[in-house]
Amino acid sequence: MTMALELVTVPCLKDNYAYLAHGPEGTCIVDAPEAAPILQVLEARDWVPDTLLITHHHHDHVGGIAELRARFPDMTVIGPKAEADKMPAMDRYVAEGDTGGAGDGLWRVIEVPGHTLGHIAFHMAGAKLVFTADSLMAFGCGRVFEGTFPQMHASLSKLAALPGDTLVCSGHEYTEANAKFAQTIEPENPALISRINAVKAARAAGQPTVPSLLSDEMDTNPFLRAHQPSVAEAVGLPGAPADEVFAEVRRRKDAF
Repeated sequence: MTMALELVTVPCLKDNYAYLAHGPEGTCIVDAPEAAPILQVLEARDWVPDTLLITHHHHDHVGGIAELRARFPDMTVIGPKAEADKMPAMDRYVAEGDTGGAGDGLWRVIEVPGHTLGHIAFHMAGAKLVFTADSLMAFGCGRVFEGTFPQMHASLSKLAALPGDTLVCSGHEYTEANAKFAQTIEPENPALISRINAVKAARAAGQPTVPSLLSDEMDTNPFLRAHQPSVAEAVGLPGAPADEVFAEVRRRKDAF
């Protein structure tokens, strides 16, 4: 029986996060915005990564790959098959349902197009972790750059179906800004008000606000609550299908 993974949230660039997941079977990096902060954490813990998982092709998620490869030549770099032509060469390309790792670090790929067309998430069910990067975020979701609103809504619905005690490891420190928007949709949501206070305290103490519990996102994230009558009414679409409500919420966030 393996021990639970040790998870480290690594601040990178201006507001990005990488993650390190370490257990008896090895050490995994998720996304590589830049190498230096990741290397600092690895060296401090005397960890040698065997795997680097990449969620999508944007530069602020792949910028550190070359330097990390140079430092750890035996490390396997894994990324989305659908974005093979848009990013540095991977050692392995993966798609929906593909798996890797071992023990609590066993992961499964969930395709979550929207932010980019080939964006993927990595779900480590044994460790109750899902690495969502710029798909599902704390109080929010990524801007829909390459996909469509219906695609993004479908992707978030897949993530919302995971167990509520799953920790959502997203890619940016956007939580306070996302919270301000969420308040415009459900200003009287008591769970939202309580969580915002906790987020403010964390940031005041210089702490990351991610990962976050999926159950908390279900209670407070307007992009996961498009099926709720209160959210539909808030955007003037009472009784509308959830994907239409989601699209209007996203449009409002884009203009916020």
